[in-house]
Parts: sequence; structure tokens; C-alpha cells
Amino acid sequence: MSAPRKLPRWADLGLLPLVSLAAALLVSCGVIALLGESPVQAMRLLVSGAFGSPEAVGYTLYYATNFIFTGLAVAVAYHAGLFNIGCEGQAYIGGLGTGLVCLGLGHLSFWLVLPAAVLAGAAFGGAWALIPAWLQARRGSHIVITTIMFNFIAAALMTYLLVNVLINPGQQSPETREFAAHAWMPAAGDLPGRLGAAFATSPLNLSFVLALAAAAALWVYVWRTRWGYELRVVGQNPAAAVYAGISPGRITVVAMVVSGALAGCLGLNELMGSQHRILIDFPSGAGFVGIAVALMGRNHPVGIVLAAVLFGALYQGGSQLTFDLPRINRDMVVVIQGLVILSCGALENLFRAPLARLFGRVDSK
Repeated sequence: MSAPRKLPRWADLGLLPLVSLAAALLVSCGVIALLGESPVQAMRLLVSGAFGSPEAVGYTLYYATNFIFTGLAVAVAYHAGLFNIGCEGQAYIGGLGTGLVCLGLGHLSFWLVLPAAVLAGAAFGGAWALIPAWLQARRGSHIVITTIMFNFIAAALMTYLLVNVLINPGQQSPETREFAAHAWMPAAGDLPGRLGAAFATSPLNLSFVLALAAAAALWVYVWRTRWGYELRVVGQNPAAAVYAGISPGRITVVAMVVSGALAGCLGLNELMGSQHRILIDFPSGAGFVGIAVALMGRNHPVGIVLAAVLFGALYQGGSQLTFDLPRINRDMVVVIQGLVILSCGALENLFRAPLARLFGRVDSK
């Protein structure tokens, strides 16, 4: 019996994720039916909660901004053959850099604060990723283990700083004072034209545009530069990379620094764009969601943006779902998210083989 044909590239990148997503939603509908609620009504509420109004779209894109940054961070490490699970900690420390700039330079013009905040967030996040990268490149420590450990170290460090060093005097909540107005990211409602007016009541801000720019820059870096070529060679065949004169250790360090820098930009959206202060646990798990976003987006910037919007919709639409259907709580929304991750990640090959056979029959006719 002949082996099934490989999927066409367009089907592998587009059709297979859609089939996986549809399967996850079907299973979710079955679970919702077992709870005694209408699956049709639940899916309608999920979609309308995410896209049914300008405000809902604004919140969906606001959540998606975080997932774009972290998804890109996971993807650039993946192309080098690395599995960066430390984006949560890198986003935390990167946000510290962004917040310190906003606290110290908030009296200056926003257009001076913005580049400084971007550079600080990227530098702090990249520096936090540099340590596990160096440990793997020079000492052989596994990147998965060290990045997980550094998530806990980052959380402990930030707790100490916010409780004992950066806390606003006279309050008990572990957070800094509010940034000066010049250090606030312009909200979509502040932008001119009808687009801004449509999102005036949501936290969507200029960081979404910066996230899209980061996705475009990563595409150029990975697929249109010599450095990106070296990164992909190391990820696909380290032995061939050594034979070609490429140092896997150097690429490991570079890839992780770039990955950490991308994750560190999450603070632009959360701190400058929404909270306007540094506070405890502001990444809120976005670093871990970025893993699922990168997997579902096939580690390609376009796919990552689309997957980030999907998970943003699940976050925003899930809130509407739990509000209108009392039998479906927040944990049920997490179950739906988990089913999407399971179907699009771990069970991907369950649908790949049947689709490949289908395309093989079509081509043979």
C-alpha cells in the first residue's frame, strides 16, 4: 500500500488548521450540550461577544496584541530548534524595563518616551532570555527546563520589587504610581477618523500596530536575510550547520535574545496601553498562550496574527458566554481553549493523513 501524498502547502498552512479548529468546536458543542445548554446559542454568543460590536472587536484585538508578541517570540526560537517556554517571565521582566522608562521619563514628549520604552522592554526581555540561552550553548542545560525555572524567578523578583521597592507610597496594593500622561500609549479612540471613534470604549491602542510591524519584521528576518537562513539551518539540521561553518551555540543565543525581546514588548500593550502602571502578574498567562498561538499559526507571522485574533476572540467572547449562560463558567471557556490547543497541536496528525489521502485521490483522477 502506497504512502499517502503530502498535503499541498496551501492546505497544510490553511485548510488543516481550519479542520482542526472545526473539530475542536464540534467537541466543545458536545460538552456544552451535556451541560444542558444550546450549542448553537453558545457559539452565537461566543461570536457576537467577540465581533458583535465595535467595543467587542476592540477588546478582541487588544487581547490579540499580547498573543502576537508572545506567539512571535515562541516562533523565532522554534525556527532555531528551540522550545522557549519562558515567554511569560521574559514578558514580565521586559515590562519592568518598559515601566521604568515610563516612570522615569514620563515628563518628556511621548514620541521620545515610546522608542525608549520599546528598546527597554526588548532589552530587558532579551537579557532575561540570554541567561538560559548561554546555559544551553555553553553548559548544555536544556532550554525547556531553564526557561520554566526563569518564569518562577521572574515572578518572585517582580513580587519583591513591587512590594518593597517600586510600590507607590501610602498604598497596600503591590503596584507603582501611575505613569505620567505623556507615557500613555495612544488609544484607538484617540486616533483620527472613523476607526478611532469605533473603538473608543475599548483598551485597544497603538501597540496593535507595533505588533503587526513586529510580525512583518520577523518575516523579513527569518525568510529574507542571511541571519534568518542560518537560524533555519540550525533548527533543521545542526550537523549540517556546523559543516557549513555556522555555530549552533551562537544561533541559540541570538534566537533566544530575539525571542525574549519580542516577548518583552508585551508591556507596551498591557502597561503603557491599558494599566498605566506596573502591577503584579500583568502578563496573565499570555506567554503560555503564545505557545498555542505559534503552533496553530505554523510559526509563520501571518498564521500567528490570525491565531492570535482567534484566541483573542475566545477570551473576549468567552466573557460574554459566561455572562449570558449561567451553566457555563470561566472554566468551561478554558476547556474550549484547551480543546483548540489539543486539536490544532497535539492531534494535528489525526487529520493530516485523511486529508493527504483525499488530495491523493483527487490528483489521481
